[in-house]
Amino acid sequence: MPLLKVENISAGYDGEPVIDALTFHVNRGEIVSLLGPSGCGKTTALRAVAGFEPVLTGQILLRDRPVSTPALTLPPEQRSIGMVFQDYALFPHLTVADNIAFGLHGKTIVDRRVQVEHLLDATGLANMGSRYPHELSGGQQQRVALARALAPRPALLLMDEPFSNLDIDLRERLSVEVRDLLKSEGISAILVTHDQHEAFAVSDKVGVMHHGTILQWDTPYSLYHEPNHRFVADFIGQGRFIDGVVRTPQTFDTELGLLSGNRPCSETIGSEVEILVRPDDIVPDHDGDIVATVRDKAFKGAEILYTLELPTGTRLLSLFPSHHDHHLGDTVRVRMAAEHLICFARGAHNRSTEPIL
Repeated sequence: MPLLKVENISAGYDGEPVIDALTFHVNRGEIVSLLGPSGCGKTTALRAVAGFEPVLTGQILLRDRPVSTPALTLPPEQRSIGMVFQDYALFPHLTVADNIAFGLHGKTIVDRRVQVEHLLDATGLANMGSRYPHELSGGQQQRVALARALAPRPALLLMDEPFSNLDIDLRERLSVEVRDLLKSEGISAILVTHDQHEAFAVSDKVGVMHHGTILQWDTPYSLYHEPNHRFVADFIGQGRFIDGVVRTPQTFDTELGLLSGNRPCSETIGSEVEILVRPDDIVPDHDGDIVATVRDKAFKGAEILYTLELPTGTRLLSLFPSHHDHHLGDTVRVRMAAEHLICFARGAHNRSTEPIL
């Protein structure tokens, strides 16, 4: 049975909906993310779940108890929900230990101390309880904010862009640590982020949002390999599209040649389609039959992301091992290494998933 049910809600400001017909469930012990570009409504959705924004339609149930309907908005403090904010929101005049203990009202001194010591240890802050926030790094401050939110043992934890103020290496490391901690504590959580790598690293399920609604709610693996909407395919994984014509359910004529996949396309034979090509689908090969010109490059440590231009003018992205160091204007040979091809009918937003026979 789901811990949280968000059922067909709309919410917004001044009576104007920012999210509309939004539906998703969070199971006990599950970590999910709302992923999308700025302005898509993900923070508004989180605020509605928290009780900071009323719903205009639909309902939100926590533990099968209505907490938000058009006629009811249960206050945040009565929802057993913890919050972790982008700016940490720590109390500067309190020590780390006192910040963590702030929400433990009604507990004995001994119980408070035991819980604080447990969370200090769990978040890697075991020797920092007596320090003040200004004496900590950004990553340490975020750990304190997380420990404070977890201290009262909330039914659900909400995290609004919690890692966005951290450098990329720390962000990646801390996101994995947070997932491990939430799983060990058995806490369900919703993460709001615009960063797909962050969402994928933390989440069991991800909802990709656009214009106030969820286009696809799925596992990170399925979002990457089985996008059911053009926006999802475009937003996830730096995909580019090339034109093609369906020759058989598993082969396509394209400017890259005849491409073959291992799954049937649902579009009819002879129909025009757009085929998703990701950077890891195109690999360097001295004997490759695809010739392209290097137009841009981005060094990423172990890999270099190249923008390659085909003779037709079409530009695609390709990941090369970083020892393949080409200059702008160089000619390179590559080949397609993709077996799993995703196709959309030309101009369509949604992908048909029923294979033709």
